[in-house]
Amino acid sequence: MMAPKLESVEEILGSRARVKIFRFLALNEELSISQIIKLTKLNHSNVTRHLDFLINQDLVQLKTFGRIKIYRFKTENLRAKSFKSFLNIWENMF
Repeated sequence: MMAPKLESVEEILGSRARVKIFRFLALNEELSISQIIKLTKLNHSNVTRHLDFLINQDLVQLKTFGRIKIYRFKTENLRAKSFKSFLNIWENMF
């Protein structure tokens, strides 16, 4: 299996919806899809599409417990960890 093509920062952060999802996962570590939908106020198909992209970029991990799916922010990924550090600095400035 080939490793996914790592996208540019513009591609990853170029969607407001994707940034909202990524931000909430960074702040909460783990969320179900219904929690993400409620927090972001986005529809299911939009959230699913962006989560698939983030999983493909190895920034988010899907954990399955029977029928329950939990999305986990991958703190061990340097790019994800850097985003979380940036977010903490940005949101705690004011």
